[in-house]
Amino acid sequence: MALRRWLLAAALATFALPAAAHDYKLGTLEIGNPWTRATPPSAQSGGGFLTITNKGTTSDRLTAVRSTASTTVEIHEMKMDGNVMRMRELEKGVEIAPGATVELKPGGYHIMFMNLKAPFAKDGKIPATLVFEKAGSIDVELDVAALGASAPQKH
Repeated sequence: MALRRWLLAAALATFALPAAAHDYKLGTLEIGNPWTRATPPSAQSGGGFLTITNKGTTSDRLTAVRSTASTTVEIHEMKMDGNVMRMRELEKGVEIAPGATVELKPGGYHIMFMNLKAPFAKDGKIPATLVFEKAGSIDVELDVAALGASAPQKH
């Protein structure tokens, strides 16, 4: 009887855990937790963030991102140049080595949405297509967190 109660409690606890929201898989690549921040009404740009894990044995590269949310989308890097933080486009994209995880996050690699067609609204979703050199393309949705968020809220 005690074992049955324990099994029932374990099953209920498992179902109570939040599901891994918005994770995607493309071949040996795993794309996790795509998100962005809400933007002010007059903003012309916004950043996109996610993780990419390469479970394969060969490198791949995120070469482009497309979205209907803005007229231009680029892959950028923020990097210190002396005492100045500079942002630049990565024309060749971002390499994901075998077994590695690359994090696109505030202050580092990120997706840059430019010439926004509409502000990004908190709790909304921003569609994007990630284009990889070898794995091909995958459609994802970025969850919109609060304006100024440093990371998305946990579900």
